[in-house]
Amino acid sequence: MTDTADGQKSDLKIRRATPEHLRHVIDLDARITGQSKPDYWQDIFERYAKRRVDQRFFLIAESETTEGILGLIAGEVRGWEFGSQPCGWIFAVSVDLDERQQGIGEALFKAMCDEFRQAGMSTVRTMVRRQNPLHMSFFRSEGMMAGPYTQLELSLDEG
Repeated sequence: MTDTADGQKSDLKIRRATPEHLRHVIDLDARITGQSKPDYWQDIFERYAKRRVDQRFFLIAESETTEGILGLIAGEVRGWEFGSQPCGWIFAVSVDLDERQQGIGEALFKAMCDEFRQAGMSTVRTMVRRQNPLHMSFFRSEGMMAGPYTQLELSLDEG
């Protein structure tokens, strides 16, 4: 496989996930997180690849020369959080450890933004753990910055 002038794989294809991709999604996530979560990914696939497909998107990156998938991204159009205007919301992005730094994450992000634009959205949001410099750097490199909302939480395990 060769790279293009912008460092992206030349045979990279971004498309909607199909049932045939599900086992590859589960495998990719298990390799990256160290946990196999087949029930979680089955549920995500059912909700984001099969229902309300005009507002929910589950995309994968693949190539003709690589077995399985190279990466994934999932998101949806949301407009219900505390009166916020509808926007695109990304809740999962992942690229195979051996395939990083080849423009796959950027291609997935751009494809997701295109889906949101086609759904009539002009804003995209996500949430990133402060202690996760990889995701923070990635999203910032794509032009994302702090938005108008602050995330709050309460531990239910404390007295």
